[in-house]
Amino acid sequence: MPQTIKRIGVIGLGRMGSQHCRIYTGLRKAQLVGVTDSNPEIGNRIAQRFEVPFYANVDELLDNVDAVSLVTPTPYHFEVAMHCIERGIHVMIEKPITETEEQAVALVKAAEDSGLVVQVGHIERFNPAYMELKNVLEDLNILAVNFRRLSVYSGSNTDVDVVLDLMIHDTDLVMDLAGTEPVSMSATGINVYGPAVDYASAQLRFPSGPLMTLTASRVTEEKVRSIEVTAMEAYVEASLLNKSVTLHRRTSGQYLNHNARGVKYRQESVVESIVVPVVEPLYSELQHFVDCVVEGKCPLVTPTAGLKALHLALQIRDACRANLLTAIPRNSFNQPSFIPVASAIS
Repeated sequence: MPQTIKRIGVIGLGRMGSQHCRIYTGLRKAQLVGVTDSNPEIGNRIAQRFEVPFYANVDELLDNVDAVSLVTPTPYHFEVAMHCIERGIHVMIEKPITETEEQAVALVKAAEDSGLVVQVGHIERFNPAYMELKNVLEDLNILAVNFRRLSVYSGSNTDVDVVLDLMIHDTDLVMDLAGTEPVSMSATGINVYGPAVDYASAQLRFPSGPLMTLTASRVTEEKVRSIEVTAMEAYVEASLLNKSVTLHRRTSGQYLNHNARGVKYRQESVVESIVVPVVEPLYSELQHFVDCVVEGKCPLVTPTAGLKALHLALQIRDACRANLLTAIPRNSFNQPSFIPVASAIS
C-alpha cells in the first residue's frame, strides 16, 4: 500500500526556499521533515522557525525524505538534481531547470529513466489568472499575444540576464500556448547598470500564428506581470500579479437620430470580468507536486517542458546579446541615448 504522507525536505534556504518551507507545513499528504543549506547560520534559523532538523549536507537530508524541493542557485541545479535522482528521491526543481541546455537534456533523460516524479517550478502555470485565461482563449481566434514582465532594479537577480531571470517565466507560457517552436525570432537587449541585459524585447512568429511579443525589464519603476491577447472576436487582458482577467467584446454599432442636428453613431463595447479563484500559485504548485508523488502521476510541468522553456530563453538571450544596446545617460532632460555595444567596445 503506498505511503499517503510523504516526507519532504528543502535544499536551499534563500528567499524562495523559505517560502517552500512555509507552504509545505500546510499541505495535504506532506510533512516537512528537514532542510539543508550551504550556510549553517541561515539553515539553522530556518529550521528553528519551522521546527524541523537542519542537516549539514544534502546526503544526510536525503536519508530521511521521500521528495525534495531544490531551491539552490541555478548553477547547482544539475548536480544536485542528478544526485537526488540517483538516490531515488522525487525532485521539484525551481526554474530554470538547469544552467545549460546540455545539462537539461541529460537531466530529462535521467528523469525519464528513473520513473521518479521530477517537476520544474514554472509557477505561472499554476497562476489562477493564467489558468482562467487559457479557458477564455479556447473559443477565440488569436492574432497576437503580448507578454510583459517588468520589475524595478532593486531586488532583481543581477547575476544573470533579465531573460533567464524574468522572461523565462513567459517562454514557458509561450511554449504552453503555442505547443510548437517558433519559425522565426528577433530580439534586442539594453544594458543599463552593467554588462548583463537589463531590458529585453523579443518577437516570435509561429507556423500557424499567432504573433507573440515578450518584454522583460528589471529597470522599470512599476511591477507588471501581464498578458494581452488580440483576437478576431475580442481583446483580453490578464494580470498575473493582480489575478484578474478582463474580456472586451465589440457589439454592432447603431445609427441614432435623436433631434434635428443630424444622425449620431454609437459603438458599444461589452466588458466582461472573469471570476478568478483566490489561491496562491506556489501553494497549488507544491500541492500538485506532492499529489503526483503520492499518486505516481506525471506532473504538469515536466523536465521536457523545462528544457523547452530554457531552449527558447537561451535563443532570445543570444539574440539580445547580438543586438545589445548600452544606455548612456544624457545631461539634458535625463534622457538616455543608446549605442551598440560593439561600438562602445571599439
